[in-house]
Amino acid sequence: MGIKLPPIEKIHEAYSAIADGRVALTDTQAEVSSSDMTKKYLVKWNDETYSSNDNASYWKGYLGYPIIAVLMLQGKLSYDKEIAEHFKGINWKKLNTAHKNNYSEAVKEIMEELEKSGVDGNKINKEIDKVYKEMEQLTISTKRSSLRPPK
Repeated sequence: MGIKLPPIEKIHEAYSAIADGRVALTDTQAEVSSSDMTKKYLVKWNDETYSSNDNASYWKGYLGYPIIAVLMLQGKLSYDKEIAEHFKGINWKKLNTAHKNNYSEAVKEIMEELEKSGVDGNKINKEIDKVYKEMEQLTISTKRSSLRPPK
């Protein structure tokens, strides 16, 4: 089956989930809380097959940020703790809603704020690009979760 790649901005959201401590990982599954803490998503895997009931994974069939975060914690994708710290405490639900789910505009707003405070945006962008290239090389597959996304 393979994987359908997400918008690159989902990597930023995965960084936030890990930096905020919103990923509870066990040997066979993970519970990932949404950025506004109103929803909990369940990521499951068996060998190299992953599923999640987040909206992106369930409805659109691409890797949502919960699966990306799990892959980072499992060491299958790079994770730069220093960069992740810049994405702590972001309410992605509110931000994405404000930008009508234009994820690139939402990330652009965050990056502009970070750069105003002296953060090296190029360093962040290089790391995000590296992770995206790693996603292209993944040998995992995804399947639709048996659980519907939480309302």
